[in-house]
Amino acid sequence: MASLPIPSAQALAHSAQLQSLIQQHIQQQGGWIDFATFMHMALYTPSLGYYSGGAKKFGFGGDFVTAPEISPLFAQALANQVAQVLQITQGKVLELGAGTGKLAKDLLLSLEKLETLPSQYCILEVSDYLRQVQREYLHEKLPKALFDRLVWLDTLPEVFNGMVVGNEVLDAIPVHLVGKQQGVLVERSVVWKDGFAWQDKPLSAGSLFNQLAELDLPDGYLTEISPAATGLVRSLASSLKHGAIVMLDYGFGASEYYHPQRKAGTLMCHFQHHAHDNPLVYVGLQDITAHVNFTAIAEAAHSEQLSILGYLNQANFLINCGLLQILEQASPEHMEVYAPMVSAVQKLLSPAEMGELFKVILFGKGIDVPLVGALQGDKRHTL
Repeated sequence: MASLPIPSAQALAHSAQLQSLIQQHIQQQGGWIDFATFMHMALYTPSLGYYSGGAKKFGFGGDFVTAPEISPLFAQALANQVAQVLQITQGKVLELGAGTGKLAKDLLLSLEKLETLPSQYCILEVSDYLRQVQREYLHEKLPKALFDRLVWLDTLPEVFNGMVVGNEVLDAIPVHLVGKQQGVLVERSVVWKDGFAWQDKPLSAGSLFNQLAELDLPDGYLTEISPAATGLVRSLASSLKHGAIVMLDYGFGASEYYHPQRKAGTLMCHFQHHAHDNPLVYVGLQDITAHVNFTAIAEAAHSEQLSILGYLNQANFLINCGLLQILEQASPEHMEVYAPMVSAVQKLLSPAEMGELFKVILFGKGIDVPLVGALQGDKRHTL
């Protein structure tokens, strides 16, 4: 960990509080907890978890940069897909986990220009801290007529018509670490030994055991399974009556996800723009993520009668949604404006940046026309 920046004394004190809380929970649970529980506590414990505390997370001064933070061009392109679904459904927009609120701001402004504003723009946010950040940011950045369309939700609505948007939501959902060690199917748990440490425990019969057994992984293989992510998709399917869901995140189909060369899994941590693979340090101060198994997501959607309307990389999706045409509207003569836009487009589209690793999956109910975002480059066959 010598390569990571050293947190401030205040940050370390904050982390120590959460560490103590998790340590107590481990003791209460008989000396160990599964990693999904550890990850959930590290990210979402009220006031102490990474997404529930007060440190800056998103953007160039935080720990990582999301596509909406890079440029409003991302939302302007995405708005063309949202507008198509709103025209079909006459429904609302529901954003899952709205971060700073920047995507919501840019989407609403873009939808206003497209004359397809929803009656409500709903935000489902589990973090009270981020909810307050969003309220303050959007109140400052949006005209009152647009701000008044915002509604914050505590739970998914029982009935929803319109467009559901989830940008980098699935990767932050807790995962179980599982694998095969010396021929035995195991789950990697977290214990306390003068600090957090790993301990592998044999998996007993049950859903995780069955899923892992079906994968038939080689010995010495470690990977992730996320029942919570597929559970979210099933809940969305139950709520959605007419409309579409678009999820953007980094990940792979199952054949890539469980490739023999990916034997250490995909778990990653982000701290002040440093990426590493140790989630047991700086608890509450760093993001913990896992790549998305899009095949599992698609199977969960299909099982709940959602139609899979597209699966493609982010570059193809944004190009289909008119990103390059939006860029063409800027004049190269004004380089102070044009140059940052070109740089942002390069980050969003380049295979070496976000263009290939980030995928977009689209589901729907009652949508019988092709979605604009999936017209070219669709790779549903790879799922």
